[in-house]
Amino acid sequence: MTRDRAQALLIDLDGVLRRWDPAPMIAVEVENGLKPAALLETAMSWDIYRPAMAGEITDAEWMKLVADRLPLEPEVAAAAVAQWQSYRGEPDPEVLAFVREVRAAGRKVGLATNATDRLRADLDTLGLADEVDVVVSSWEIKTHKPAPEFFEKACDLIGFPPKLVLFIDDDDRAVRGARAAGLSAYRWSGPQHLDYLRKALDL
Repeated sequence: MTRDRAQALLIDLDGVLRRWDPAPMIAVEVENGLKPAALLETAMSWDIYRPAMAGEITDAEWMKLVADRLPLEPEVAAAAVAQWQSYRGEPDPEVLAFVREVRAAGRKVGLATNATDRLRADLDTLGLADEVDVVVSSWEIKTHKPAPEFFEKACDLIGFPPKLVLFIDDDDRAVRGARAAGLSAYRWSGPQHLDYLRKALDL
């Protein structure tokens, strides 16, 4: 049985629409004598990462917890985290062009991301606030990918049933969660498959 062609697109932010240069983080770690990837590994510790994504603590509270766990004096740790967090990434130009192409063809595009309360400010900083029709933030809806409730809410917000929505993410768990919720889903690994995604959206 063939699937209906997708009529709307949900796209992840980090690793898809936003890319990160590792150099600023590495510079902070070198400057402060931290081991490689110490900042990211600490931030992604599940016991503090999950509440930050689920809307239970603010971004500032999350970063305070990160600083508290670094093997540095408190003031030095706080300054290191602040310096790291001052860099907010940059839009991927090929993905942004694709998003604009999808919208120009009359398809709705929603950003569907695990995020903190800093997301809206980041979108303004990156110039992305007006590039999508809907923003689905885990912090705002109080549930995070890959929970089925996240995808149910995302489809409600974009205004289409799951079977008519294509979801793109670089995280395999999120992709599998979307498929389990009834969406078409594609794991992003780079722009080489944009032609396939255009066909999936009948562009």
